[in-house]
Amino acid sequence: MDGILNINKPSGKTSYAVVAMVKRLTGEKRVGHAGTLDPLATGVLPVCLGQATRLVEYLMDTTKTYRAEIELGISTDSFDSEGAVTQRCDASNVTLEKIETALHAFRGVITQLPPMYSAVKHQGKPLYELARAGIDVERKSRTAKIFSLEIKDFQNPILNIVVTCGKGTYIRSLANDLGQALGCGATLKNLERSRCSIFDIADAVTPERFTEACQSGYWQSLLYPMDSILTRWETVIVNEEKAQSIRNGAMISFAENPELINGSDHCRAYTWDGSLLGILRFDSEKKQWQPEKVFN
Repeated sequence: MDGILNINKPSGKTSYAVVAMVKRLTGEKRVGHAGTLDPLATGVLPVCLGQATRLVEYLMDTTKTYRAEIELGISTDSFDSEGAVTQRCDASNVTLEKIETALHAFRGVITQLPPMYSAVKHQGKPLYELARAGIDVERKSRTAKIFSLEIKDFQNPILNIVVTCGKGTYIRSLANDLGQALGCGATLKNLERSRCSIFDIADAVTPERFTEACQSGYWQSLLYPMDSILTRWETVIVNEEKAQSIRNGAMISFAENPELINGSDHCRAYTWDGSLLGILRFDSEKKQWQPEKVFN
């Protein structure tokens, strides 16, 4: 069964635990999630099944929207409420105007230092393993992109914001950095991913509902077609000759119908019967299309 589930991950469960649940209930061996949510976080967790697991990289490369609850005046070693408190400060003098001024620096392309409690690897080991052993290592800053960052509510010391960002953005680091900019410290108290690519929290399925769907035999109806996340790319329908070339990994040309591509760096190739055949990447030097993913 090839497709994608929009699971609403509850707080307290790891992303891996959700994947394990889907494997157990469906019997599908090829299952993977697109973008880890911390155990504390809730919300949209796309889970890919079958051949859709080969599309995880494209899902992770899309924009995501988060609703974050941040507590001012407190700092932790993990940058969220699960960590040990490292500092407490009086945040009573922080105003909405001060927060808005500080947020200007966090819009657009920014640099972030990954938290020690993260899956980023140092010499082959995840940082969180080192952090649990009490080891703090030097980390390299990473670039992140914040498309929008808006205040939804502020009742000192609790600040609620909505962030739309690109891949690799740490909302925990954003909370910590904002606290430093305000001079009072801050930590992430709650986090919900409300959107990832085409998947919205309003349509997400809870583990309980998914379990019921599996027990009742209608869980397949909850699957999104695996090409539903690829609609940003143009579509080409190929004849059997080109289809065989794609299956063999050979480059092909669409010189006879360039209007189908419109300068995109990727396109979707389908056979005449409407089956997704592959994802092709444009080679600007050779002016041809190279199969990047080919599906059965």
